[in-house]
Amino acid sequence: MKKILKLSLVCAVLFATSNAFAIDGNDNLNVHVLKGNGKLITFALNQVKKANLAIYDKNGELIYSENASGKDGILRTFSLEEFPEGTYYLEVEDSTKKVRHEITITDEASVLSTKAVSSVYKAGYTAKNTSVAVR
Repeated sequence: MKKILKLSLVCAVLFATSNAFAIDGNDNLNVHVLKGNGKLITFALNQVKKANLAIYDKNGELIYSENASGKDGILRTFSLEEFPEGTYYLEVEDSTKKVRHEITITDEASVLSTKAVSSVYKAGYTAKNTSVAVR
């Protein structure tokens, strides 16, 4: 009986772990917030080789833009020490999709939202076999 209980527990953990890490895919643009350290924000774009990164203020004015690339993904850290307090938006765009995340800056820290504020697929692209994973 104990052996069956242990085996069941191992299977449950295995299935839960495989579902938690099944969010990476070539057709999905997922911004993974890795950490916030004071005025630094760090995020990763797994399986994305090219993307346009932009930061906008709350009025929609472009503050920063770059074309980023990486072999197996993109990892970026931004220092927002010079930014005044307020709300900003990180916009990430690849060949199929554009997502927008909120950045909140206070005197003590900068916080990048883990969930996208908006997500728009480009014209001519249909989302096939997409899934949403919650951590």
